[in-house]
Amino acid sequence: MKYLLPYLKPYKKQFVAGPVSKLIEAALELTLPFYMARIIDGGIIAGDRGVIKNTGLLMVLIISVGLISAVICQYSAAVASQGFGKRLRSALFSRVGRLSFARLDRFGADTLSTRIINDVTQLQNAVSMFIRLIIRAPLICIGSVIAAFMLDAELALVILAAMPLFALIIFVIMRVSIPLYKKQQEKLDRLSGILRENLSGVRVIRAFVKTNDEKKRFFCQSDEFAAGADRVGIISAMLSPATMLIMNGAIIAVIWFGGFRFQSGEMTQGEIIAFINYIAQILNVLIVSANLIVLFTRAHASLGRIGEILSSEPDLREMELTPMRSERAAKNAPVVSFSGVGFSYSGSGEMALKDISFALMPGESMGIIGLTGSGKSTLVKLIPRFYDPSRGRVEFLGRDVKDYRLSELRDKIGVAEQTTRLFTGTIESNIRFGNPGASTGEIKKACAVAQAAEFIEKKREQYGAPVERGGRNLSGGQRQRLAIARALVRKPALLILDDAGSALDYATEAALYKALYSEKNRPAMIIISQRISSVRAAGRILVLDEGRAAGFGTHEELLETCGIYKEIYHMQNREDRHCEKKPRRD
Repeated sequence: MKYLLPYLKPYKKQFVAGPVSKLIEAALELTLPFYMARIIDGGIIAGDRGVIKNTGLLMVLIISVGLISAVICQYSAAVASQGFGKRLRSALFSRVGRLSFARLDRFGADTLSTRIINDVTQLQNAVSMFIRLIIRAPLICIGSVIAAFMLDAELALVILAAMPLFALIIFVIMRVSIPLYKKQQEKLDRLSGILRENLSGVRVIRAFVKTNDEKKRFFCQSDEFAAGADRVGIISAMLSPATMLIMNGAIIAVIWFGGFRFQSGEMTQGEIIAFINYIAQILNVLIVSANLIVLFTRAHASLGRIGEILSSEPDLREMELTPMRSERAAKNAPVVSFSGVGFSYSGSGEMALKDISFALMPGESMGIIGLTGSGKSTLVKLIPRFYDPSRGRVEFLGRDVKDYRLSELRDKIGVAEQTTRLFTGTIESNIRFGNPGASTGEIKKACAVAQAAEFIEKKREQYGAPVERGGRNLSGGQRQRLAIARALVRKPALLILDDAGSALDYATEAALYKALYSEKNRPAMIIISQRISSVRAAGRILVLDEGRAAGFGTHEELLETCGIYKEIYHMQNREDRHCEKKPRRD
């Protein structure tokens, strides 16, 4: 609960006005059975129309004031719950944005989206019902019991006898249903994950004719979710009929014993009807409370899941730096240097990187090559602190990357990856994502270097051409070129191309690297690729093998000293020669 208080504090007025309004409504509602008894005994039975008229008008006034109070309470509950939900979702979204890649990997995208949307909605509903019923429910129950005792103490014992049974039922159902609701949310996470996979991978599924298999997988998980929902629903649904059974039994007992007391003259007809009305009020409140308990039970499960996110401190801690220290960088220092760096993913016993050391000076370029799974992408993710090394030291511009504010560090680095992420908007807005203050000339220059200007200027809208979600209206090569332009427009001190040209043909890729190398005041570059043709022009090449540096040097040096590099080179040369000799088909 402590995690929610900061998001509830702005609505103190609503948390006061709502319950107070409900208090007024409940207090007025408790008087209605009393006035009903007066109409019956003093008006209908006595034949006094004046009593009927005056008491009836008074009851209309009471109902009108109660209605106004109820509207104020409902409005307060709506403002507080919706505002609370908006603030909590914003806080969760911001917290997720600050979590490290390792923490995000542990949570998973599916459960995070479910928690931010579904679980927050459960808490919103709980806040709304809390404001509306936290005062009314107990006041009606306690007030009705007191009024019943005032009417007839002996007959009121029937109500007291029913209360322990009701409390026992609530305890048992809550004890069973709370763990089940938590499991249901986890099943919803898995169902969302399958749905997300199918929507994003629909082309692959259809290409491999796996639609029926995926349907079975989805239906299986959906059936499991439905079965769990049925089970917890049945348990929760027992609360309402059990409550009605107990309280209707109490009403029967009141009518039975009340009949004897009426015959003996100890109670009037109006008092018996008022007594039954008070029991009916208790019954209605208990039914609402039963549903409220189900709602709070679900909210309790959601609270624990949201608390896991809010209590997750960012793994990457930023040092408190003075502005002077934050802006100072060592002169003539390498742009990037690794000193005995090792890294392992959380939960993995194996080291993804082992004892990596190198230095990259300003304006220099370095290629990284290796077999799949050798740690190429993992290595460059340590530079902008997507992950922190398990051992060793990573420096940027002469300072440990941990001595930078994350925003300052990442602002000096441009990254383009193989898997390109574009956003709904235009070509220009996607490139400006790298530098919102970039001029039109800077955007065009970045696109020219990235070899993107060619296809952009063929479009009718050119840089204003629309980009659909994920860039699905562009080819893979076009998306990669826009991603490279987005990285270049930042004017970074370090440009990281993580297999960013894998979807480009050889001619376009060659033109890209020619333009990059010919740039004046070009940034230091790290180029990751599976193709030797992409890295051979780099000043030095790092060859990785199962997380270790198997070789480091120029293309010519590695051909003589590194067996892995030589093997990759000859294998790719054979493939190239085979493609050249293969006859063309017109």
